[in-house]
Amino acid sequence: MTISRSTWLLLGAATIIIATPLFLPGVSKEFKGADDLATEAIQTIQPGYKPWFTPFWTPPSCEVENMMFAIQGGLGAGILGYVIGRRHAAGK
Repeated sequence: MTISRSTWLLLGAATIIIATPLFLPGVSKEFKGADDLATEAIQTIQPGYKPWFTPFWTPPSCEVENMMFAIQGGLGAGILGYVIGRRHAAGK
């Protein structure tokens, strides 16, 4: 099995697109999620703001939180792919 030239070009382009932001000067290496950015924005707009609720469990580290988010995304993508595949096969 040989990999075609266009496949290699696409893989190279994807690698460049993914890696370029990591090496650009002036780009922050700290990636924050939407929750963190929203919390900071709320704190700057209204410093005395108190959240309506608190989480009942906080992951022990950022890595665990990221892993759980990735697992959730993978499961969701798997379920969505399964449903789309079943519907596509049912139409034949």
